[in-house]
Amino acid sequence: MDGFDHILNWKLKVGSHTFPGRDGGTCINEAALVAAGFAYKPIRRIDDMPPCFSRPICRLAMRLNDEAGDEERQRLLPFVTRLACADTEAVERERADYIRSRTRRTISFDEGLEVLASALAIGRKADPLDAADASTRMSVACRRAKPPTSVPEESLSALFTSWVWAK
Repeated sequence: MDGFDHILNWKLKVGSHTFPGRDGGTCINEAALVAAGFAYKPIRRIDDMPPCFSRPICRLAMRLNDEAGDEERQRLLPFVTRLACADTEAVERERADYIRSRTRRTISFDEGLEVLASALAIGRKADPLDAADASTRMSVACRRAKPPTSVPEESLSALFTSWVWAK
């Protein structure tokens, strides 16, 4: 993590966030989006990612991000610049099959990191992006962002209630 540590002291957080969050972070897929040079947008589901991101790999990264504890989650930072690696349909199926075959049972975070690293070795690799490039992109995105705020955590029932009353 040495080469990535200085990027705004970024913290990966569980779930989707306003960018940049008051708490100084986003989920892994939102960070990957910005690090790859895209404008920030909330990522609430894998289909929110641009087509150049591998769906099976981003799905696993989101799972690891959201199931990990705060300290464990930071071990995903080195993967942020590697998720923009979508390949042919055949390769994406191979990645999905590989991930599914190794995550059918409950796995530890460390096992999940190994599966993620191995899945990234299948097919096309992400275009090289060093820490300085990622840092520059994150800094530019932060300067363009609205004033930092965080989305308050709501219970699922409160969210449904707000949707019902909104109609």
